Amino acid sequence: TRALVYFRSPFAEGSGVVRAPLLAEWNGGEVLTFVETLKLCRATPQATVMSLTPSVDLAWCLCSQGGEHCYYQGRLRGRPDSWAALSTCHGLCGMFSDGMFSYGIEPLPDGTNQVCTRVGLRAQCEGNLAGCMVISIASLVPPHLRSKRQLPRRPTVQSETKYIELMVVNDYEMFVQLRRSTSQTRNFAKAVVNMADAIYKEQLNTRIVLVAMETWSSTNMVTVVADPLTTLQNFMKYRKESIKERSDVVHLFSGRTFQSSRSGTAYTAGVCSPTRGGGINEYGNVGPMAITLCQSLGQNIGMKWNNIRNSAGDCRCPDAWLGCIMEDTGYYLPRKFSRCSVDEYTQFLLQGGGSCLFNKPNKLLDPPDCGNGFVEMGEECDCGSQECVRSGGACCKKCTLTHDAMCSNGLCCRGCKYELRGAVCREAVNDCDIPETCTGDSSQCPHNVHKLDGYMCDNGHCVCACVCVSDAADRFCYEKLNAEGTEKGNCGHGSEGKGWLQCNKPDVLCGFLFCANMTVKPKFGDLQGEVTSLTIYHQNKYLDCRGGHALLEDGSDLGYVEDGTPCGPNMMCLERRCLPVAAFNLSTCPGSTPVHTCSDHGTCSNEVNCICDRDYTGKDCSVFDPIPDPTPPVGTEKKGPSGTNIIIGSIAGAILLAAIVLGGTGWGFK
Repeated sequence: TRALVYFRSPFAEGSGVVRAPLLAEWNGGEVLTFVETLKLCRATPQATVMSLTPSVDLAWCLCSQGGEHCYYQGRLRGRPDSWAALSTCHGLCGMFSDGMFSYGIEPLPDGTNQVCTRVGLRAQCEGNLAGCMVISIASLVPPHLRSKRQLPRRPTVQSETKYIELMVVNDYEMFVQLRRSTSQTRNFAKAVVNMADAIYKEQLNTRIVLVAMETWSSTNMVTVVADPLTTLQNFMKYRKESIKERSDVVHLFSGRTFQSSRSGTAYTAGVCSPTRGGGINEYGNVGPMAITLCQSLGQNIGMKWNNIRNSAGDCRCPDAWLGCIMEDTGYYLPRKFSRCSVDEYTQFLLQGGGSCLFNKPNKLLDPPDCGNGFVEMGEECDCGSQECVRSGGACCKKCTLTHDAMCSNGLCCRGCKYELRGAVCREAVNDCDIPETCTGDSSQCPHNVHKLDGYMCDNGHCVCACVCVSDAADRFCYEKLNAEGTEKGNCGHGSEGKGWLQCNKPDVLCGFLFCANMTVKPKFGDLQGEVTSLTIYHQNKYLDCRGGHALLEDGSDLGYVEDGTPCGPNMMCLERRCLPVAAFNLSTCPGSTPVHTCSDHGTCSNEVNCICDRDYTGKDCSVFDPIPDPTPPVGTEKKGPSGTNIIIGSIAGAILLAAIVLGGTGWGFK
């Protein structure tokens, strides 16, 4: 059964340093006691901030997330499988797990102010202080998918930390739900993001970084209706036309309830896109809304709902009691992603999606804060994170580089020194990607780029990407069926969504998608209608031509050939038409002609910049600049005295010399 645990907490709102005994009676007997002091981690992220004492002394190490300094993350001392994400902005609220049980913390519904004192094994309460309620959710399966490991010298997309730069927009209904208080609305949204960030950091090695926020305190700037998909479309139009802040995704926090079985929706694989990088999330308590944000962001990074494969082998959720984050409904505060969800995210990255997630942000929503792990304005370094402390703590003290240190961490930093120019810091993940190399004058790997759209990949051959577990259908299926313009083959819906359009003969490879030996259920999305199936006899053999409309949550139909798919030599699909690559008006890089790219010594990136081959440099890669082979140091490197120490030593020596002279002179006269 699921046990209920009630706490009364005397936490001062927005306080950074408080003392608070928290008592609870759990399952009629055991009492958990929280007693200690909340302190900001700042430059000492190992600081103990709270003690948990069921039977042994445990401590929580939580770090401030900046701004009002009332957002914390961390884990229980001595419990490597534990984690926590808490806020003290308006009482104690958040979520934590000790590795055995998961707890959600929310304000008491009646808003009563009480403080507990311990009497034996029971709690007696008196009034006057802010209250919170803690609900013990369930026994958790011990984590078995994560293990302590050393990062490889060349990080993979899994091992390299990713950063989702998130902007949150609070609509007018959300503002009303939170007592028409701008500060309370802001703090609530930050608490939601803080909890979601803790889950993503633990499960996906991905940080959710809040970089901007907007609150509609007088009226909604877009039409927010009961249909979540319509609201999402309206919101993304607003983003494109009106939002100027840079971010990877923008999410709407809405105070209304949508007519849907789910509490939010988002464009699948839309992260990094200005037109599809967004989602909407309906109002709830901090914990449930954080899970909704995890789900909608999961859609943005390529995850699908687990509803049609929740019992299929490796896709089974590892936590049968709590469920998994991308399950449909019916679970309260799940904290794990299924193996399939993790694999979908990894595949999304390996296929070149999410290229914007590999740059570490240097500007956050809150003012610069030494100790938050992000190098911001006025800082040379910031080892606020445990990872940074392990990898470069000796190079950085109080957000200032130590003597002789060039850097403290980063993919191009080693032993407080920059890696040499040309060292590969991020491998290419596929034929359309470009490997990134260190520049020799920065600790950070250049941000992720890929080849300019229009490059031929896989030697110009089209690779079938059918939405079902199957092989590509024969070309004749496309030539015959898509030219007919029926439900079994077409180039899209007719006007006003009625009927079907015939494909012109040159465009048949850009219409309805056909597979052979197709399964009944699509791998992704929900099947709309029946799978169309037709067997055609052609050139002394029977051809299997099957297709279907697989709709994603955002309304996208995977039953058609994707834009950008090659449809012939130097030809590409766009909006159900097969067009010459030259018709796309693709930009060209410096030093490029129709037959030469970047002086034949580089690759043109999606930012229309030349990425030069080794030993070449310049904007057009025309300058031969060979990289010298590294010379191994002879003997142990010794660090000389710093300039400051030399000055101090000189002054001290001069004073000592003067004292000796004066002392000797005085002695002689005496």
